[in-house]
Amino acid sequence: MSEQQLSIPSADFDWESYEKGETNRDVSKEQLAETYEQSLSNVNDREVVVGRVTAMNKREVVVNIGYKSDGVVSLNEFRYNPDLKVGDEVEVYIESQEDKKGQLILSHRQARAARSWNRVNEALENQEIVKGYVKCRTKGGMIVDVFGLEAFLPGSQIDVKPIRDYDVFVDKTMEFRVVKINHEFKNVVVSHKALIEAELEAQKQVIIAGLEKGQILEGVVKNITSYGVFIDLGGVDGLIHITDLSWGRVTHPEGIVELDSKINVVILDFDNEKKRIALGLKQLTPHPWDSLSEAMKVGDVVKGRVVVMADYGAFVEIAPGVEGLIHVSEMSWTQHLRSAQDFLKVGDEVDAAILTLDREERKMSLGIKQLKADPWEGILDKFPVGSQHKAKVRNFTNFGVFVEIEEGVEGLIHISDLSWTKKVRHPAEFTSVGAEIAVQVLEIDTENRRLSLGHKQLEENPWDVFETIFLVGSIHEGTIVDLMDKGAVIMLPYGVEGFATPKHLVKEDGKPCRIEEKLNFKVIEFNKDAKRIILSHSRIFEDIQRAGQAAATEGESDAQTTGKKTAKKRPSKRGKEEEELLAQAPMEKTTLGDISGLAGLKAKMEEEEGK
Repeated sequence: MSEQQLSIPSADFDWESYEKGETNRDVSKEQLAETYEQSLSNVNDREVVVGRVTAMNKREVVVNIGYKSDGVVSLNEFRYNPDLKVGDEVEVYIESQEDKKGQLILSHRQARAARSWNRVNEALENQEIVKGYVKCRTKGGMIVDVFGLEAFLPGSQIDVKPIRDYDVFVDKTMEFRVVKINHEFKNVVVSHKALIEAELEAQKQVIIAGLEKGQILEGVVKNITSYGVFIDLGGVDGLIHITDLSWGRVTHPEGIVELDSKINVVILDFDNEKKRIALGLKQLTPHPWDSLSEAMKVGDVVKGRVVVMADYGAFVEIAPGVEGLIHVSEMSWTQHLRSAQDFLKVGDEVDAAILTLDREERKMSLGIKQLKADPWEGILDKFPVGSQHKAKVRNFTNFGVFVEIEEGVEGLIHISDLSWTKKVRHPAEFTSVGAEIAVQVLEIDTENRRLSLGHKQLEENPWDVFETIFLVGSIHEGTIVDLMDKGAVIMLPYGVEGFATPKHLVKEDGKPCRIEEKLNFKVIEFNKDAKRIILSHSRIFEDIQRAGQAAATEGESDAQTTGKKTAKKRPSKRGKEEEELLAQAPMEKTTLGDISGLAGLKAKMEEEEGK
């Protein structure tokens, strides 16, 4: 309505009454107040209404909600919306229609909070892009104001690239996508990365569609891990595995590339479905094996550096990307099994002879023992059969002892060649690993590099003497040193052992024999070849009983022949007969001088026990 129209007086206005000071008193104040109230909007406290921005300054925003006065809202409540301007409609929450000063109190933040959960859920359901204000940093990410709610933005969801400085995002308004809501704890998680990934996904489809194996591209080093390097190819990432970084050994990728640097890579393989791209860096340079000297051949001595150690051998790099294996068996002439770590360690510089060379398979085997003289050359002259030597115990087996006479010359002492008299169940009973032992060479197998050695052969065979002492039928005092179900081991004079089965251990009074008990034993079997002596205690008094019965029978026969009977019975002379029998038995009391330490014959004894 123009100013000219506003100046035209109403035809119904009573000017005369106005000039006389008379007013229309037909309308009461109550009616006028009611009419005024009806012209205003009906609002209630704690209600969310829509208002219009009528004015703004650096601190406040004036909002008209159609009430008798305008409300004032702090500009801080609109930080999430830097594009706010006069005339925009905004939601406000009526805290109070009048304060002490009669001012309408409004809040935009509470209005947003009152309706935020509905809007957040709608945004999650519809995958809606929302705006949010980054308020501050927190542990693991950022706090973002979304619809008046404080949402969490994880550091991993800020960008597709790793973020090193989070502070650059504080006080910024950005677009987000709601990715998770926890209604129980009223937590909201948002992501900015999801929006970038959606854009990149479209770019990836275009890039991957144009990829070809063998294609060379320029990329930027995006991330370095212990197993490889991720390269940004302009919207799509590829991986250079650590084995494809260099032809040589790579301790860590950081030694080959730098973060954010630009490098050329070749496409080795890619998967359209999984969006995986395998890249290579070493493939851009010729393989070191292709430039290996043609003059290099088997038998040549090369220098190298140990780069990897294993129990079975060491890998030696003789040129960048060219490696050979020194097996542990090629490190020393010794046949004793040892670990490769006993000879070499990573970083050692070594000279080695080429044993095999396969250029097609790119494999090479090396040896370092070949640089030393073979100790088996001239073995028959150095260690002839019958010669005696000092050796070092290297290892045990159930059947013998492996010893080393010198490095590379090893032999076996069979368990039966350890002692003439002692039954050795296991070599550990006789010696120990690392101990020194005297040996005699019994046999040489040059083809298989084997020596048969003996230890007992250094002494005379005492069984030649035992044969003259422990005659069958002779009686000797012995001590029971071991009791078993199958019998007992008896220690005889001169340190030799014998064996008695349970039926030969019965005493005359019927009581059992005890360990460490000394008794007389009769030799019932002597086997020089088997080194076995079988004994019996019960046979002694059994023989006496049989002798007494034979004498009694003979006496009765004489009495019947002469026809003479005596009323008085002749008294028994059993004690005297036992003494006479023991006296008649070849009881051996002879000594063997300095022979000592002879122990017993358990191998053949066990065979007898089995019988």
